Amino acid sequence: MNLPNYFLADLPPEATLTPSLIREACLREIRRGGQIYFVHNVVDTIDQMAAEIRALVPEATVGVGHGQMRERDLERLMLDFYHRRFNLLVSTTIIESGIDVPTANTMIINRADRFGLAQLHQLRGRVGRSHHRAYAYLVTPPRPAMTADAVKRLEAIESLEELGAGFTLATHDLEIRGAGELLGEQQSGQIEEIGFSLYMDLLERAVKALKAGREPDLERPLASGAEVDLHIPALLPETYVPDVHLRLVLYKRIAGAADGAELDDLLAELTDRFGPLPEPAKNLVRISRLKSRAVPLGVRKIDASAAGGYVLFEPENSVDPAKVIRLVQDPRANLRLDGPLKLRFRGKLDKPEERLAFVADLLQKLA
Repeated sequence: MNLPNYFLADLPPEATLTPSLIREACLREIRRGGQIYFVHNVVDTIDQMAAEIRALVPEATVGVGHGQMRERDLERLMLDFYHRRFNLLVSTTIIESGIDVPTANTMIINRADRFGLAQLHQLRGRVGRSHHRAYAYLVTPPRPAMTADAVKRLEAIESLEELGAGFTLATHDLEIRGAGELLGEQQSGQIEEIGFSLYMDLLERAVKALKAGREPDLERPLASGAEVDLHIPALLPETYVPDVHLRLVLYKRIAGAADGAELDDLLAELTDRFGPLPEPAKNLVRISRLKSRAVPLGVRKIDASAAGGYVLFEPENSVDPAKVIRLVQDPRANLRLDGPLKLRFRGKLDKPEERLAFVADLLQKLA
């Protein structure tokens, strides 16, 4: 991009952060006794930017810091800022790590579209380090003037504000930039094309096959785990977890639980955060338990309705054929084989509890 770094007088009419708003943000922080970071990541023009800030906010005492200063001068500057001898620091990104100033709770980042996602997250973490509410303002060009990746970075940093968002932001950053082939010579393209999560699933399958002494079957579709359909409501209701993003995160955690112990921990966390689980949420956790028991057996799908259903196995499964035959031969079981990989069952399973109990018992017998 050939756009120059913005100076306060050059902000376009479309900009959401005008000089008057910058002045208002600075004055609000100064009047409550706080301090301000103004990030301008171009050393050649940082003094000119500081002069504009002084003209815009004459109430502020302004200092300038960057990495090309002598080490002793930079150390003295940061100590003066820490001890509140001035209240507005115009600096480059040298403040992104190792700086802890509890009284600095407003940050303005000039040309935020030129920063990486992790860098923006790190910079934003420099404010809000005390009990005061913090503010971080991002000065950017109008959307049409930004690159597509810059827009994605800014949308990601804007959407994730809760605690623990760092890992999610790092994943977004990998998906935006692409991380290459982790075990190959090429270092671009693969992750960017299919997404980080799918790439890691494919990589995990290949590594497991090699460890087992088998050649990875690259043509076989990626298994998504066992599917369990009991025709009952199984979800986290909006009234239980109102935030849609948080619901998606919880769905992913429930689906990715490796075993019953991990589900127990997640169940305890849900109860602690949101209260007792409603019936649909209980069904969701119960079905996830069934899935975790079905996967080691090589079960592809379980479908159970009021009148019965079936169990569909993968071509490669760990179920003992002799055990299946004995179950089919038992007249009380109401089971029959429908082809080499499908086991059908009949029964009166009107209530959700009956279906859950029946499927759990059948998996126990097959194991």
